[in-house]
Amino acid sequence: MPKKTLKRLFPNPSSVQQHPSLQFLGPLLHEPNLWHLNRRSVSRAFLVGIFFAFIPMPFQMVAAAIAGVFIHSNLPISIGLVWISNPLTIPPIFYFTYKVGTVLLDTPTRAFEIELSLDWALTELSTIWQPLLLGSLLCAVVFSAIGFVGIRLFWRFHVVSNWKKRALKRLNQKSAG
Repeated sequence: MPKKTLKRLFPNPSSVQQHPSLQFLGPLLHEPNLWHLNRRSVSRAFLVGIFFAFIPMPFQMVAAAIAGVFIHSNLPISIGLVWISNPLTIPPIFYFTYKVGTVLLDTPTRAFEIELSLDWALTELSTIWQPLLLGSLLCAVVFSAIGFVGIRLFWRFHVVSNWKKRALKRLNQKSAG
């Protein structure tokens, strides 16, 4: 992914650091890796963002931001990847994690009809929370690890590919000149 394009899309670090509602974080937001696009910070961002995308909890972005600050991941990518679980993808993602949890716990899958009420949600959650949480944790660990390793491998492939292109270009320039 082109670094220049991503840098244009990301917020300016100084404007984020000076935002009045974030002043309580003080010097934590001044860590350079929170804003740099390098192999370590981006792969850590994938680790954090994908992990919290699979955790069924409110304020996933806040949790991803806090974890990102502490492990020095790229903050915009960490927060942005949490949106893998958005209002359109939450039902299939968490149904999948629930199914994984039922397989791990060897419990039968419950059939239920969706009703849009808080009472229904709390009642259903009280009966499915164990397989949902276990499946979510397992999927969060597995998929975030895949994202972490995948980005590191992709980054390495991209760098080596660029090295080879530059070497070939230099070789062509020497033979032409």
